Amino acid sequence: MSLHTLNNSVGIIGGVSSKATLNFIKKLVNMSNECKKDENGLPFVLCSDPILNKSLQVNDQTQIVKILRQKRVFLEKSGARCIVMPCHISHSWYDHVSKGSSVPILHMGECVAKQLKEAKLKPLEAGSPLRIGVLATNETLKAGFYQEKLQKEGFEVVVPDKATMEHTIIPSMEAIRRKDIEGARNLLRIALQVLLVRAVNMIILASDDLREILPHDDLLLKKCVDPLDSLARSTIKIAQSATEGS
Repeated sequence: MSLHTLNNSVGIIGGVSSKATLNFIKKLVNMSNECKKDENGLPFVLCSDPILNKSLQVNDQTQIVKILRQKRVFLEKSGARCIVMPCHISHSWYDHVSKGSSVPILHMGECVAKQLKEAKLKPLEAGSPLRIGVLATNETLKAGFYQEKLQKEGFEVVVPDKATMEHTIIPSMEAIRRKDIEGARNLLRIALQVLLVRAVNMIILASDDLREILPHDDLLLKKCVDPLDSLARSTIKIAQSATEGS
């Protein structure tokens, strides 16, 4: 069956990490199977290209945008009714990629910001604004799209200061590369605690590598939001509405 005949087909632009892309697909399949309206899951097509990772390593932004736009056009022609990018850093070029698209392209930052807005959180301190922390790599934080989308929904955004980045987050990432998982966990826990001390309601943990090192039963994860979860839920919602409208 051609995707062109399906109203709820999803196009997925693979990110820098194939592991993160597969993690998103797993979430999408599991969540859609849990929905009574989509017992058979959602139809999707994945477009992934390792050249994207090479272009990022040399910081060739023109080539990166070109690759991402080519992927978008391919997915449009494949019959996708909405497109997602389960990759944090790819959202740095979201505006360039989405320009001229014939189908909706979900923004991961917007999805997680709306989810937090709908949760109707209450400030931890009386008279204070709702604070959301964002913990991510330097590249993602500098891109600023999570901060922008959260502020648009009325949240005050708290990000790690320079000392926290230099003494906990960056060393934690380096520990992961050395396969020192326990050391990476301890450093990440410190970074999360530093943000929580600043009275944030929730923390957006926008790093797949960091999120995976914490055990699933770690209490700190209850204060964290996974943007991939938000993206998967929003994708299913759009797909369901497309099916109902057909």
